[in-house]
Amino acid sequence: MKGSEAIIKSLEQQGVKHIFGHPGGAILDVYDALYGSDIEHILVRHEQCAAHAADGYARASGKIGVCMATSGPGATNLLTGIATANADSSPIVAITGQVPTSLMGADAFQESDAISLTLPITKYNMLLDDPKNIHIKLKEAFEIAFDGRQGPVHVDIPKDIQQADVKINFSESKPKINTIPEPNLNDVKNAIELLLNAERPVIYAGGGVILSNASELLTKLAEALMIPVVTSIRGKGAIPETHHLSMGMIGMHGSKFANKVISDSDCILGIGARFSDRSTYYYSSDFGERAKIIHVDVDPSEIGKNVPTDVQIVTSAEKAVKMMLHVLKIQAVKPKNTVWHQRIQQIRKLNPQIKDDYNDVPIKPPRIIKELREILGEDDIVTAEVGQCEMWAAMLYPIRKPRTMIISTGMGTMGFGYPAAIGAKVAKPDKNVVDIAGDGSLLMVCQEISTAVNHDIPVVAVIINNSYLGLVRQWQELFYDKHYSGVDLGDKTDFVKLAEAFGAGGVRVEKPADIRPAIQEALASDKPYVVDVIVDKEFNVLPMVPMGGRLDDMIG
Repeated sequence: MKGSEAIIKSLEQQGVKHIFGHPGGAILDVYDALYGSDIEHILVRHEQCAAHAADGYARASGKIGVCMATSGPGATNLLTGIATANADSSPIVAITGQVPTSLMGADAFQESDAISLTLPITKYNMLLDDPKNIHIKLKEAFEIAFDGRQGPVHVDIPKDIQQADVKINFSESKPKINTIPEPNLNDVKNAIELLLNAERPVIYAGGGVILSNASELLTKLAEALMIPVVTSIRGKGAIPETHHLSMGMIGMHGSKFANKVISDSDCILGIGARFSDRSTYYYSSDFGERAKIIHVDVDPSEIGKNVPTDVQIVTSAEKAVKMMLHVLKIQAVKPKNTVWHQRIQQIRKLNPQIKDDYNDVPIKPPRIIKELREILGEDDIVTAEVGQCEMWAAMLYPIRKPRTMIISTGMGTMGFGYPAAIGAKVAKPDKNVVDIAGDGSLLMVCQEISTAVNHDIPVVAVIINNSYLGLVRQWQELFYDKHYSGVDLGDKTDFVKLAEAFGAGGVRVEKPADIRPAIQEALASDKPYVVDVIVDKEFNVLPMVPMGGRLDDMIG
């Protein structure tokens, strides 16, 4: 068979059902082989969105997302999406075509050094330069993407490798890669001892809990110890946010309640979390200053990188929590109410919920999240763009199950939410998928409405339309003397006409009472839909930690 046929057969063997991509000359042979395959190809309108869609697919399904592009500009357009997946440890395999090996390094037409370009933003990358190894290398790519700390893998395939005649024994394979170490029992016992002896313990759960499918286990651990749980933004869903031990999200735009709880703690179990600046706020020396810190992470390079730790456990969240539960069972530990729990209830009362029942015009954004919260079910999926819309979603939309909120956090990529929603909907066609969008973010990728329409992918974009790059404007208001420089998008764009031009449905909303029926109409239409909600232009997303501030000293 041809190398291109071997590539498609190898992808089929890895269980690939969908590829998000955009063809071009250097990848045409693979597309020709794809023509007769059962793999469904979703033709995006921009390669960046192929990577975002594969990312959304991976996060929603727990499987590997696949994207594909040609050489040169096709490969470079993928970079932002690959970097986004890398920052959030999302397992995708990005396949690019390349000029023939004989022309590599000769500045051939549409040649770029894709391997060098993707090296710093991938977990692993490879040039597939021997057609006899196609099946082995692609299997390896998928295993690396999923093993240990998950992340993107890039495979660059020259055109002559695609065209080569090759005989392959597809039953031939190497042993499965598994680099996740077992947790050290003594370290786990030390961690449990610290937690049991602490007066004010807190569990800080990150995205690694969700990636390792350890959410139910984490909830059991919290219940066994009667320890409150805070999360990072990527950790939303690590414990149902309706659970009595869930304290909510910490960080710059976390809740005052959660930030106060972790600031008052004397022992923090960080599990599957990076202690990133968005959570600890610029690696403040004040973070956890009164606490012993236990750090569990599958990536040893993350442990101790941002905050000093007292106990280090290198393993997956799943393996760590299973061993912790085992140790607790042996010790016959019983949950107990303490002064700490009474203190938490006191903090909760002093930090009431953010107001969200606004009934005035112009519409206040929290009212939109309230309506979505009451319309959508616990299994439905929300994605978010980046900026104020993202923060309102994270702060006000409670997640009850993992993999139901998909947000670009580490990279903060504007334009992520809509193509990620497409990927999530392809992965979970029986669930409602809603992109909580900002007008600025959606405008970056609005061409993908065409993708959704032409592939019959009924995602709904609910735009929080304030005619600004809202979060940048908010910072300029609060910290730059209201110097609104380069943030005014204007109010001339008609998103309803834009949606209709692509063949989607659209509706404009200007009154609070019209929000719910508009969203319900969009969901019932079973087609791509844009709900353009006109909101108060200068309504800020609060509370927030000011620049240089502490987690327990928020404004708003």
